[in-house]
Amino acid sequence: MKLLFSKLNLILLSFLMLALACSVSGQNRGAKYAHPFEPREELIYIGEFSRLLLKKVDVADFRFTVSREPQPLSDGGTQTPSNSYALKLIGDISSRGFFSKLFNLHFHERMESMVEPAGFTVRKTNRLDEQGKRRRESETLFDQANGKLVWVERDPNNTAAGIRSVTTTFTGQVYDVLSAIYFLRTQPLDVGKSFAVTISDSGRLYRVPVKVIEKKRLKTVLGRVEVVRLDPDLQGPDGMIKEQGQLSIWLTSDSRRIPVAARLKTEYGTFDITLRKIVGTASRKQK
Repeated sequence: MKLLFSKLNLILLSFLMLALACSVSGQNRGAKYAHPFEPREELIYIGEFSRLLLKKVDVADFRFTVSREPQPLSDGGTQTPSNSYALKLIGDISSRGFFSKLFNLHFHERMESMVEPAGFTVRKTNRLDEQGKRRRESETLFDQANGKLVWVERDPNNTAAGIRSVTTTFTGQVYDVLSAIYFLRTQPLDVGKSFAVTISDSGRLYRVPVKVIEKKRLKTVLGRVEVVRLDPDLQGPDGMIKEQGQLSIWLTSDSRRIPVAARLKTEYGTFDITLRKIVGTASRKQK
């Protein structure tokens, strides 16, 4: 059972990162801030698991935060509003509920990503992975100008195990799983549209296709709103997740592009992830 939920946890984490990246797609050019999620936004979700007679059991909490991080100029150039700060993205998931206690299943995943606000160029990613007594810490440094990234992972509870390191070269724009779908903000999410983003995870590169499937009305914590459905293709032998499955994410079709729900179907069962609370900029209505 622990092995089963360890695999499911990886799938949940992948949704978490993509959802955060999707969370505030779109531009608000007339606003004081450059993007509708600035200067700060927090999105809170609950994850539920279903299989056969087991219906929507609470298994995880999700918390996504976007905030500004002041940064001094290091090259002696001119300070402008667009380069005076970086965006700090945080994705956090932790186990919860009776099911976790029943099977002694405890996990915690946290990822922090620093990106440039103008082009959403990722600079650094830090990740913490805790499953029971197991703990892993990793850092990825992105050299976008020279097309190189360095990923390093260590076990702070077992220093004798040493450090794992991977250096990867790339061309074009590469994102981490938090910043990846910020790319969507530059794309019109028209039904039938498809595109792909290149994502780095644990030192490897993955090309993730995304399809815009449909628009419909959906009952949410925001009320009954129009949403657009996206299907990122994460699964498969060459995908970020080896197990087969289908992921769908529903985002509001207004300029906020808030992910209000997601469903992940796998051989193990179905996960439903639902928005429960918004704190900050996204709680304000936009057209």
